[in-house]
Amino acid sequence: MERLIEFATQHYYLVGAWVLTLLILLATEKRKAGKSVTPAEATRLINKESGVVLDIRTRKEWDTGRITGAHHIPLANLESRLSELDKFKDKPVIVVCNLGQAAGTAAKQLKAAGFEHVVRLSGGMTEWKGQNMPIVK
Repeated sequence: MERLIEFATQHYYLVGAWVLTLLILLATEKRKAGKSVTPAEATRLINKESGVVLDIRTRKEWDTGRITGAHHIPLANLESRLSELDKFKDKPVIVVCNLGQAAGTAAKQLKAAGFEHVVRLSGGMTEWKGQNMPIVK
């Protein structure tokens, strides 16, 4: 620990550059991914605001369990199948992946296609199942 403090005081410009780079990276990733919601908030969107769940996982992951009423379009096919979701442009769309990481890419595509209220499920299906939320197999 003493060596770390010694290094930081002797090379403060390197430490400062590293901290700045880290902050820029975090800000960029947060902006790219869009807004996220917890499973409880997602449930409220589904029940109170007629939210639509878009599951972008692979067929194999989809078959392990899904949110009731979810629409399945794998991320690889999303761009070519966006027209299937046109009727939901004015409703909240909750994008779900396995861990909550790939959903940011899909959310960005949906926003570019004119969807007004797009959010991603924080933690993905892993968090959904971890909170014992209902799934369909």
